[in-house]
Amino acid sequence: MKPGNTVLSRYGATIFATMSRLAQEKKALNLGQGIPEDGEPQDIIDFAADALKTRSNQYPPMYGLPELRQAVARHDREFYGLELDWQTETIVLSGGTEALGAALLSLIDPGDEVVLIEPLYDTYLPVIQMAGGIPKIVRLQPPEWKLPEAELAAAFSTKTKLILFNTPMNPTAKVFNAQELDFIADLCRKHDAYAVCDEVYEHLVFDGAEHIPLITLPGMRDRTIRIQSAGKTFSLTGWKVGYISASPALIQGIVKAHQFLVFTTPPNLQAAVAYGLNKERSFFTDFTARLQAKRDRLMIGLERAGFAVAPTAGTYFINVDITSVGFDGDDTAFCRDIIENAGVAAIPVSAFYAGNPETRFVRFCFAKPEDILDDAAERLRRRFG
Repeated sequence: MKPGNTVLSRYGATIFATMSRLAQEKKALNLGQGIPEDGEPQDIIDFAADALKTRSNQYPPMYGLPELRQAVARHDREFYGLELDWQTETIVLSGGTEALGAALLSLIDPGDEVVLIEPLYDTYLPVIQMAGGIPKIVRLQPPEWKLPEAELAAAFSTKTKLILFNTPMNPTAKVFNAQELDFIADLCRKHDAYAVCDEVYEHLVFDGAEHIPLITLPGMRDRTIRIQSAGKTFSLTGWKVGYISASPALIQGIVKAHQFLVFTTPPNLQAAVAYGLNKERSFFTDFTARLQAKRDRLMIGLERAGFAVAPTAGTYFINVDITSVGFDGDDTAFCRDIIENAGVAAIPVSAFYAGNPETRFVRFCFAKPEDILDDAAERLRRRFG
């Protein structure tokens, strides 16, 4: 038989599926996959349920419901001073993952170079390679995850079509600061490159850190695609509602990819997300505060268990140095060990690097109920303390 797609054939089960399966088999507390287990806003869920019964369930507009696109524009104006024409500069997609796929497919031709900053979300490389793009990867090193400016500049060339990066960044919990974003924007302008910005954790920034959308920087309005996710903003990851803000020319390219991928997104969920985005600012700041408290709770527990914890400025995730508790294997071995011997699941950070190099860091998700965080920390303390 002739082989299937040569890009997809390189990929097996994801590390998230593997660790979640092991956690289920061993009845371990799953702090691996980024699935929030509490904090779902009941009024938004009720709105979706009511819309399912009282509104049309036929195809909504391909660009998304007008009320949601208007809410996206209002949200971006409220939080970032970004003035968008909702009719020409917004589009709704089926989650951040489809948004990434449509954005990348709309820009990449075979042979185009794409600059990436790793560790990487696992969707990035396969989509770029399926589109025929050539990845140019720049590596961040734990625990500080400092942007290596010289290496990043060297990755850009006349063949660079775009840079794709994530801020706040999974799995590093890094929030790119103004100086770093200025440097990236300058490279894009200098090389006439686009920027695809995965900003799904935009409301998960802690300790006074500021999320700055690259699209708001000088000269970046017409060359930036900004991706957002209701799943992360409202802790409703199963809904798969994402949205993009970009210039009219970029939106036109994205909609052409979108129409051949998914075409549209459930209308009741779109309506509920619009309702959520129109909430007062206090809803979002309270959400951030609750997650910061969970971060602090797990961080204290992990430190008591003997772990050195890396800086955690945003996202759902904390990274720890496994050598700080005397473990002498690699991060994947560590994750298997704690499932077997502590009843806790985590994710090896090596899974987020091309080639899966050995690292000494693992990622825990703290978007869980407080009793689970406390129990997990205590189990790890008994294992290593």
